[in-house]
Amino acid sequence: MVSQAADAAPLRSAMDRLHQTLWFEALGLVLVAPLLAWTTGGDAVESVGLLVALSLLVMAWAAIYNTLFDRWEWRRHRRVASDRPASLRTLHAIGLEATVVLMSCPLIMVFTGLDFWPALGLDLALSAVYAAYGWVFHWGYDRLRPVGG
Repeated sequence: MVSQAADAAPLRSAMDRLHQTLWFEALGLVLVAPLLAWTTGGDAVESVGLLVALSLLVMAWAAIYNTLFDRWEWRRHRRVASDRPASLRTLHAIGLEATVVLMSCPLIMVFTGLDFWPALGLDLALSAVYAAYGWVFHWGYDRLRPVGG
């Protein structure tokens, strides 16, 4: 019988996870807010406001999702996040963005006054941008700050 301590996944510390999440959201805001304002013809301040609201929602959810995914990966493959192969990184990014859409579309509707379909279109466009950005960011973060490194 394996003890629970020996079976525990080597995960990022809470401080490292917070560091990772804050850098991800801050850099994403800097990169995406001007793009959102330009593509929608909206005001930059409104774009930042919407992205900050979405960021707060996503930060809370991403911390939960990433921890659960890391634990699942450890139990299934005995592998830490920094050793994750590209195919599983892709699945991870898609899973995160799909669950975010379920939570963020209503927020976009309330914040912008858009009806469901335009809000969903905007949400999906933002999700595509953030999924690609997330893949690159987390790959780079894992290289710069490997688990246990």
